[in-house]
Amino acid sequence: MDDLHPVVIHHIVNSLGWSDLRPLQRAAIGPVLAGDDTLLVAPTAGGKTEAAVFPLLSRMANEEWTGPSVLYVCPLRALLNNLHPRITSYASWLGRSAALWHGDVGAAARRAVLWDRPDIVLTTPESLESMLVSTKVDHKQFFSGLRAVVVDEVHAFAGDDRGWHLLAVLERLTTLVERPIQRVGLSATVGNPEQMVAWLQGSNVGKRPRQVVAPETDPIPSAPAVPPGDVELDFVGTLANAATVIASLHAGEKRLVFCEARQTVEELGALLRDEGITTFLSHASLSAEERRRSEEAFAEARDCVIVSTSTLELGIDVGDLDRVIQIDAPSTVASFLQRLGRTGRRSTTMRNCLFLAVSGDALLKAAALLSLWGKGWVEPVTSPPEPRHIIAQQILALCLQENRIGDRLWPQWWNGLAPLSAGADVILRHLVNEGFLEQDGELLFIGREAERKFGRRHFMELTAVFTGPPEFTVFAGRSEIGRIDPSLLTEEVKGDRRLLLAGRSWHVTYIDWRRRRCYVEIADGGGRARWQTSGVGGQGYELTRAMRDVLLGLDPPVRMTRRAVDRLGKERDERRHQVHPGGSLIVRDGPDLRWWTWAGFRTNATLAATLTEVVDPVQRFDDQSMRLRSDLTRADWQTLTADAAQRLCLPEVTPRAVEGLKFGAALPPRMAAATLAARLADLDGAAAVLGEPTRFVSVSGPRA
Repeated sequence: MDDLHPVVIHHIVNSLGWSDLRPLQRAAIGPVLAGDDTLLVAPTAGGKTEAAVFPLLSRMANEEWTGPSVLYVCPLRALLNNLHPRITSYASWLGRSAALWHGDVGAAARRAVLWDRPDIVLTTPESLESMLVSTKVDHKQFFSGLRAVVVDEVHAFAGDDRGWHLLAVLERLTTLVERPIQRVGLSATVGNPEQMVAWLQGSNVGKRPRQVVAPETDPIPSAPAVPPGDVELDFVGTLANAATVIASLHAGEKRLVFCEARQTVEELGALLRDEGITTFLSHASLSAEERRRSEEAFAEARDCVIVSTSTLELGIDVGDLDRVIQIDAPSTVASFLQRLGRTGRRSTTMRNCLFLAVSGDALLKAAALLSLWGKGWVEPVTSPPEPRHIIAQQILALCLQENRIGDRLWPQWWNGLAPLSAGADVILRHLVNEGFLEQDGELLFIGREAERKFGRRHFMELTAVFTGPPEFTVFAGRSEIGRIDPSLLTEEVKGDRRLLLAGRSWHVTYIDWRRRRCYVEIADGGGRARWQTSGVGGQGYELTRAMRDVLLGLDPPVRMTRRAVDRLGKERDERRHQVHPGGSLIVRDGPDLRWWTWAGFRTNATLAATLTEVVDPVQRFDDQSMRLRSDLTRADWQTLTADAAQRLCLPEVTPRAVEGLKFGAALPPRMAAATLAARLADLDGAAAVLGEPTRFVSVSGPRA
């Protein structure tokens, strides 16, 4: 701690009243002060922000950094808003400043940032991109003093295309300032921290020192016992029953309830209010102001519930929580660890979570996830392969940033970052041939097709790599409530049209189809909520295999209510013909022949694409199984699958799926389809299934 700047030490002791730092914060001082690229790993509320900011402020003072010298990047605007007062306070110890720059920051505040040049800028990757391409920002001058970037919740970036976008923007900033930029990542517990810090380094891998700092995290493979936490699993059967349980338990406590869908949040919120419970809601389709009001009111209240999707998973401070309740199960162990970590922050409390399953399949999934957690297993975070559409986006964004670029100089902006090199020349030729780029001699600049596709609102479409489904904005008077799926406004209804949004019922009074707006008034009940889902769904290999293990008799290392034990017993009894410990089963039930792989959606997609000779051509596979040709015999199976592991194929993708790929229109069609196919495949999982024994079983007869 003595290595920190004396003023920082003074305020830690006297302003914060801390007698010491946490283990992570002490361990981070050395590598961050040394300028190493560093990954700081700790559970939720583990002090990761201070572990990064205190030594960076010390460097800022010791080395006399000027201008915006530190970027603090988050995946959510709400998280930035939540962190801003705290980081501003820390910066003020040294006479330094911090400011927000994201989509909710108004024009006057942005002008102030450009004029005053704060020392720390809190932002998102999309807002960084918008600064680089904006004609109102002298980006070379503004970023000239940049020295370090903190990436909060880095695991949330690394697992999708926002991560590739972030890395590309960081490489362009590095080229712009003509010096290496220190990268500090903050992460919850992940299964592959060494690979994640290498990913965060981008083109600096092997060129700059890197460290993982995780003193409070045991190595996952050697975890000797069940992780600490008071976890209970219950089966309630319906969402209405879940509301009754939540209303009757833990009176006087602050409860955070996680749901896996916005529609469930809305329905449960309305049910809890009907039970007389003070209830707040938070999800991505509520307006920023509506979410802010809910989160602030919840933080100040005591006997209440806030119902949320994963929006409250990523560290937004809603005060001291007494209890976390999970409806059904999250999709990953890592997500569960984030949610579990929202509790137990006071020294007199323990981390806790109550699972309420509303179906037998959800109970099975929750038991499987808790079994993996009990073994200390956490998913490795892997970036989506072959981000060709990001290459197209980055070439276009660079042309906006520099106005014109040399047709041979543009690769230098990414400093050899491998994922942004593969196929780049082919993509560039396509952009020129299709009019996305114009060419004048050796110079490239934005073309008419790029303006037509992405030029709306000053090319704002070009700054984000994700696409939201079309939604209507809902207003009560002049107040924005949130957004809804347009199908709720087009389907036929009897009587007045009612919506469920923000946990309240609304009567639709007027629809502005041109501006995609819907005007409502409060109603006395009723209404529906609905949103489209996007992206590849389904479960992973490990979780689906754990579900098979639970059906085979494995119990999770948590307390289970009598209802949960009884329902799990029923699931095992009804599905015992679908599982076998020695491999996969092919089950004949009358004319139906189904292969129970228990291998996850992506594995089954790969198997279905590879084994076209045996798979029913009109079947729909899922996480657990797929339908085979009804006339398939055991001999046919052995012949047709003998060499399958050596000829695995990528899944086919539909034209509609390609249309949903952001910037897919800027790629050659076959390249866009190949990008999606690579992301849908699990070649390792498919090879593992094909390497196992496969047994033929008849539900009405003996094993074949």
